[in-house]
Amino acid sequence: MVAGLPENIKIAVINVSVGGCKIELFDKDNYETYTADAPGWMKNMINDYDGNPYGRLVEMAKLAQKDGVIKGILLHQGESNTGDTTWPNKVKDVYTNLLDDLGLDQKSVPLLAGELVGEAQGGKCASMNPIINQLPEIIPNAHVISSEDCEAVADGLHFSAEGYRKLGTRYGEKMLALLGH
Repeated sequence: MVAGLPENIKIAVINVSVGGCKIELFDKDNYETYTADAPGWMKNMINDYDGNPYGRLVEMAKLAQKDGVIKGILLHQGESNTGDTTWPNKVKDVYTNLLDDLGLDQKSVPLLAGELVGEAQGGKCASMNPIINQLPEIIPNAHVISSEDCEAVADGLHFSAEGYRKLGTRYGEKMLALLGH
């Protein structure tokens, strides 16, 4: 993505992630309910964010806004919500809260959401992809990034390094297109 932008433009990525969590962990009003029942290994990751990953995300984004402009939100989540048909509305709530808390306009800050490992690659949660693909119906500025042909590893949950690079390239290409480059 950087190679496709003018030299004077810098890119920063704020990464707040907790492997294996449901989207409910990023519900700013109810995350404590989810955290209370989380397994110990996950609580350790949550504690890295002072017990509130959503709060840390907002904190880091506000710091970024001091020197820059937020141009998009990237989401790669869903394995733990596989089969949850209410997931797109939960994502909408998180996205709307982020926009509100950061003073951002939905029209100028797209949500890019990636598909999970696909069925053809042995994805154990591939049935979630049709649900992920509903996001643009619920969030007008949402864009789904295809995982088609992104190589996966044997666990059926994660992409290989090559698969992650291909998926990341697709995220970057979509963002560049949205930025008009």
